[in-house]
Amino acid sequence: MTKVAVALSGGVDSAVVASLLLSQGYEVVGITGLMTNSDDFKTVANNAKKVADTLGIEHFVVDVTRDFEQYVTKYFEDSYKNGYTPNPCIMCNKYIKWGKLFEYALEVLNADYIATGHYANIKNEGGVYKLYPASDEHKDQLYFLFSLNQKMLSKTLFPLAGYKKSEVKAIAEKCNLPPKSAKESQDICFIKAPMTTKKYLNNLFDIQKGNFVEKSTGKILGQHEGFWQYTIGQRKGIGIAAPQPLYVVEINAETNTVFVGYKEELYSKKLILKNIEWSYPIFEKELEVLVKIRYNMGFAKALVKTSDVGYIVEFESPISAITLGQACVFYDIKDGHLLGGGFI
Repeated sequence: MTKVAVALSGGVDSAVVASLLLSQGYEVVGITGLMTNSDDFKTVANNAKKVADTLGIEHFVVDVTRDFEQYVTKYFEDSYKNGYTPNPCIMCNKYIKWGKLFEYALEVLNADYIATGHYANIKNEGGVYKLYPASDEHKDQLYFLFSLNQKMLSKTLFPLAGYKKSEVKAIAEKCNLPPKSAKESQDICFIKAPMTTKKYLNNLFDIQKGNFVEKSTGKILGQHEGFWQYTIGQRKGIGIAAPQPLYVVEINAETNTVFVGYKEELYSKKLILKNIEWSYPIFEKELEVLVKIRYNMGFAKALVKTSDVGYIVEFESPISAITLGQACVFYDIKDGHLLGGGFI
């Protein structure tokens, strides 16, 4: 019998994944990563155990606190410290879910596959595993999965690929799964309300007075209490009176300077990536693709070219708010499957 380790988070999606796989005849076990030693993550593990008990499957908790601290929390904090805007979910997928948990599932539990509640669709096309969008366009999560390689994809199942979120909730109700009415998980799992990212960073870094500088003139327009409180494209919270709305257009961490300007100054037609992780081997020196530089943006057409400095991405039309630290993800221009990506 084929054995699948389901990454249980205590939420609706992963619970339904385990239930679906059981109904399809797989041998199913649950696996949960203990990300930190906080009460919040212990609650996550306990909720996952309740799901496993309800379904009658074994459940394993894997202590990944050291790796989570190194690859997710420290990365998150260091990124902001250096003036970058991080994407911790991508790092967690790469180093934790398809890192430590993936290894544990295959090597310790002897599972044939790992399965998660991600909304994405893996297709084997001539021995090449490709990621396609899920049926629920509102939940498509390809952007966060660009670092998954062929080995990972070949050993992964995404049972929710053909389901709408409403259908998943209905299955949870029908099967009376413990998290059937659970709230959606938030973006940064280690920052829980009422804590916010801004409060978290202010607790981490001492308040440090710096200048708002008009990018086009070099004129000092006001003061702030730390560059890490701002991100490229931000308009609210600047607090400077001007004839037109001001936006954050650049951040200099070394001098604690936040450069501001007008909307047209946010646009650019080009960016450079030092490294790209391809989902499968792609050898073209020049490739026309669809691009996202943020999860919640629409697709933009672009040309990716190799160069001496790395990969140059040239957009067909100017793009707003290209942000250091965010992911630039590529999709096939014909059918939208994932090609790969890198960090700006």
